[in-house]
Amino acid sequence: MAPRSAKSAARAVDDHPALDYVARAGLVAFGVVHLMMGWLTLQLAFGDRENKADSTGAVRELAQQPFGEPIVWAVGIGMVLLAVWQAIEAAVGHRSDDGATRLRKRLTSLGKVVLYVAIAATAFKVVTGSSSSKKDGTASFSAKLMDLPLGQALVGLVALGIAAVGAYLIFKGLTERFLKDIEAGGASGRVGSAYVWLGKIGYVAKGVAVLGVAALFGYAAITHEPDKSGGIDEALLAVLDQPLGPVAIALVGVGFAAFGLFCFAWARHIDR
Repeated sequence: MAPRSAKSAARAVDDHPALDYVARAGLVAFGVVHLMMGWLTLQLAFGDRENKADSTGAVRELAQQPFGEPIVWAVGIGMVLLAVWQAIEAAVGHRSDDGATRLRKRLTSLGKVVLYVAIAATAFKVVTGSSSSKKDGTASFSAKLMDLPLGQALVGLVALGIAAVGAYLIFKGLTERFLKDIEAGGASGRVGSAYVWLGKIGYVAKGVAVLGVAALFGYAAITHEPDKSGGIDEALLAVLDQPLGPVAIALVGVGFAAFGLFCFAWARHIDR
């Protein structure tokens, strides 16, 4: 009886209009993070390698701005709100779908919870002065996997999983599937058309960056060198050293910024 009551309560929360405001606040915070990621990525394209062009670097850069501390607090709280929204979606959301589709979407929501909690934790560590810019979490993660039985295969599977996420983001952008997340009116007219293009460019850029991360994990699996793996920042640095690398990185930076602006539009016209 108790589990059923808890599930009913969660569904009531999921259906409550107040959750729209929770999601909107979180999406604004997510947009701010991506705008800063875009800025850092553009700086990287023009030769500035001092800051990490990922969500961690974005939060640290925000903290250095005027009124940076309250901004980072707001970002951290916003990411917690996003995590709460997606946790509810993972538990009782996506009820309009059935079977495998519902399961897939709920697992996707669960994955988003992990991402949002990680960004929130980074924000709170930065604002309380307990973060360290020296630790390479992705390399240590792949090293631990590599030490397990069939470790190379596990790292290879992680690479394939990350590649699948990147490919889906590109697919979502090119096919405009993200429009399911916003009200129909939000995509109409000239302003709506701009929102659509921001979403297309943003999702494709994020997908390309994630594919870069997958490539690093794949290389680490093939060579048995976990220190060759890395996150978005390491992937961008690897691309930067290639012919036309700065141009490609600049385009990704524009894409990150576009996704940040799309998050603001999504927050305004959210359709859960």
